[in-house]
Amino acid sequence: MRHRYAFVFATVSSFVRLMRAGWALARHDALLPREYQDKLPAPARLLGRFARLFAHPDRAANPGARFARALESLGPAYVKLGQFLATRGDIVGDHFAEGLATLKDKMAAFPLEDAKAAIAAEFGQPCEALFSEIAPAMSAASVAQVHRARTTEGGDVAVKVLRPGIERAIARDVRAFRLAGGLMQRFIPASRRFEPIAFVETLSRSLVLEMDLRLEAAAAAEMDEVSVDIENFRVPGVDWDRSAKRVMTTSWIDGAPLSDAAAVEALGVDRKALGVTAIRAFLTSALDHGVFHADMHEGNLFVDRDGALVAVDFGIMGRIGPDERRYLAEILHGFLVRDYRRIAQVHLEAGYVPDRHSVEDFAAALRSVGEPIFGKRANEVSMGRVLLQLLEVTELFDMALRPELILLQKTMVQVEGVARRLDRDHDIWEASRPVVEHWMRRELGPQGVANDAIADMRRLRAAVKRLPRSLEDFNTAAETLTESGLRLDDDTLARLAAAQSRATRGRAVAVWILALGVSAVAFASVAAAFN
Repeated sequence: MRHRYAFVFATVSSFVRLMRAGWALARHDALLPREYQDKLPAPARLLGRFARLFAHPDRAANPGARFARALESLGPAYVKLGQFLATRGDIVGDHFAEGLATLKDKMAAFPLEDAKAAIAAEFGQPCEALFSEIAPAMSAASVAQVHRARTTEGGDVAVKVLRPGIERAIARDVRAFRLAGGLMQRFIPASRRFEPIAFVETLSRSLVLEMDLRLEAAAAAEMDEVSVDIENFRVPGVDWDRSAKRVMTTSWIDGAPLSDAAAVEALGVDRKALGVTAIRAFLTSALDHGVFHADMHEGNLFVDRDGALVAVDFGIMGRIGPDERRYLAEILHGFLVRDYRRIAQVHLEAGYVPDRHSVEDFAAALRSVGEPIFGKRANEVSMGRVLLQLLEVTELFDMALRPELILLQKTMVQVEGVARRLDRDHDIWEASRPVVEHWMRRELGPQGVANDAIADMRRLRAAVKRLPRSLEDFNTAAETLTESGLRLDDDTLARLAAAQSRATRGRAVAVWILALGVSAVAFASVAAAFN
């Protein structure tokens, strides 16, 4: 009975938090902003006019700034959404993105004494025993803040400390998100193909992991190893003796964050080269190593005095398995040679698209996305419109999105936005071509064939070793079925087969979107090469 009351209380509390979120958006005229009324259907326009009756009279003129203020009042999880949108001026508009930019690294800091107390509690000794000097926070984000300090040995370091009570705040937001996902999936049929519940679980998991700075330290160390393969890119080293669950210490970066345009300009670095490095860093880490920084906004990217790009804040990491990477190679190759029919055949043969759809129909849909942007320069292509059309195609051909690959899609869009803010004429294909071509040769050429053969031999060896145990398990299962008389009727078998088919074809959809996203702007350079 006690657990039941606790569940009811938690549900009511989450519902209240969702109502609070709607109220905060309405108060800032960010629920259905007045600037976008002419683009909304009639019921939404009516709701927007009603919501503005409660809006604050001295609200900001920039709708992005109003949205940012509402998100700041709602908590760290909401701020993460704003940080993503702030990098995509080509989707939400430059004016809106400028208003959101304050979310990147300008949150209010908590007192230095609270940070020292947190350090002392974490290590069981006074802060002065670890750091001879520690300054007030130099930057404060939604989850933690960073202090410049000097170790007792004299080294300059950056000390990241979690906000007091952040774990409880995140837990409350996660419960509210789960309720919102459940309500969407139940009452908004169009949202079901995006699997809102599974999406919320993926987001929730990433937020919970972000609360343990030991995991971030491990991720930073892993990315430090990966950075060896990336020119003009590095990661600060971790001081493991001064890192724990709520505190992380890394080497100091002598440079400027990309979010501070004036400071970057003062360093006199090559902004165009920085944009290229950002794209190559993401692709190399994701495609060659299967791991990538999944929160690459300007506040987490610095440029040092030598012009190198430096990444920080590894609280959210993404991973992509070998099967998804191979699938991405197949899709990239098909789009680069404009063989839409072959791409469609691969999807149907693999079961990613139900066989009730024809190869020709799917190939035509792919052509409708690829051909209009062929031959255009990258800065003439809106990635937002391309991704929107891709989502329409996935719905038309019953391809469900995979929530575990959402970080991959999000980061690809995010880092491309960073590059365009550095260089408005940025060409994502010219930046990514060396990485992608090398990877495609490795995956689709003789080296890839050899690697596949070795992997097959290893799987075969493992299967042979498991064979005696598998036969024993099969014999036991057969005896159990004989004794119990368990039967599966035709309807049950059909449902199981359909469920497996949906799961199989869904795994590749998000990677497919990323593949076309990367190759969409490639056609300009490819066409130029043949002319």
